Amino acid sequence: MLIPRSLLAWLVILGLAIANGVLREEILIPALGKPGGLILSGVLLSMLIVLVAYGVVRFTRDLTASKVLLIGVLWLSLTLAFEFSFGRFVQHKSWAELLDAYAFKEGNIWPVVLVVTLLAPYLAFRLRARDL
Repeated sequence: MLIPRSLLAWLVILGLAIANGVLREEILIPALGKPGGLILSGVLLSMLIVLVAYGVVRFTRDLTASKVLLIGVLWLSLTLAFEFSFGRFVQHKSWAELLDAYAFKEGNIWPVVLVVTLLAPYLAFRLRARDL
């Protein structure tokens, strides 16, 4: 049950990331400028990922630290596979353009969001254990 639930959670994260991207491009960047919009968008998406992770942890029994770390690895792997596949085959971006998203410049904190994606299930697991 853990893998299907983790995949469903990642699809929720994907939907939230797409909505966050629309919010960033349509509202945040016009209102705050590129650096401010990118930073706020990255922080918002990171918080949403942690909330989804907390939901998974809250409603899944028999979790261990190693299982939640595996969920994080799964989410990170799916995110990277999606980013590079969509960027290359749908948006027809070059490798240089794709890799540019991983540079800290002009407020871009996408690499931080990826670290949060990896660690969010573990952080949620630790928070949940503290709450019990």
